[in-house]
Amino acid sequence: MVGVGKWERELDANVRELASADTLAFGGVGIAGTLLPSTEAYQQVERALDEHPAEARQQVDWLLEHGSPAGKAYAAALLDTVDRAAGRVAWSRLRADDGELTTFTGCLMDQTTLGAYAAERLADR
Repeated sequence: MVGVGKWERELDANVRELASADTLAFGGVGIAGTLLPSTEAYQQVERALDEHPAEARQQVDWLLEHGSPAGKAYAAALLDTVDRAAGRVAWSRLRADDGELTTFTGCLMDQTTLGAYAAERLADR
């Protein structure tokens, strides 16, 4: 990988982690408040969007197309943080996706479809 910097390798690794995620959590889960690997990856990609916006945005766009249902939700959430209009478009498109994912809010775990989750995000606006 000549010419590829450390931050680029880290960004790639974090996007791959999100692409295969089956659980969506934006903070600690369970009684111990443990951060899932996908949550840590999300936070790293979020930082990359601030530090290297063009490169990170390409990766997030790829994730939106090729990720697991949870990965696509992470991508839409990331887009929402940097471009509300792009986030809205992403969530709107994902409403038709019937892929299943697990969500965590603190200690509360739930199963849902990406479409239902996307509809909730749009309703929260």
